[in-house]
Amino acid sequence: MKKRLLFAAVLMSSSIASHSFASGVLNEKNLSLELADQLAQHAIQSCSANNYNITVTVVDRAGVVKITKRMDNAGPHTVEASRMKAFTALSTKTATDDVTKNSQANAGAQNLRDIPGFLLVAGGVPIKVGTQTIGAIGIGGAPGGHLDQQCALDAISKVQDQLKDS
Repeated sequence: MKKRLLFAAVLMSSSIASHSFASGVLNEKNLSLELADQLAQHAIQSCSANNYNITVTVVDRAGVVKITKRMDNAGPHTVEASRMKAFTALSTKTATDDVTKNSQANAGAQNLRDIPGFLLVAGGVPIKVGTQTIGAIGIGGAPGGHLDQQCALDAISKVQDQLKDS
């Protein structure tokens, strides 16, 4: 009888231990270089159609730059602006246009502008699969952040089918 109880206790503890370990493992989606490149190309096409010279940066779920492309004649400041917009959109899981509006409307949120790497200007959009943010795209250089953001949204809409299949 004691052996059976001991055996049952060992089985339960190993079951609990393996369950705890398994629940500590994350299964996360991320953005591939191929998809990041497609997004960047679509953004450039969208902005180019409107004669905007932009830089586009796409970051993965960790905020690491996957790709940056700067069009000919895009201003030198657009490289860092596009990266910061992508980082801000990723970090907040919200389009930077909304982050900017929220920070202006809420006195307590105005300190967001002081976070290193944040840029509170429209033009950054998170990339999502369902509710999971897998990256973000940031664009700088169009004559207005809302135009940068529209190019980003256009690019995401072009790859929407790939995001659904993930």
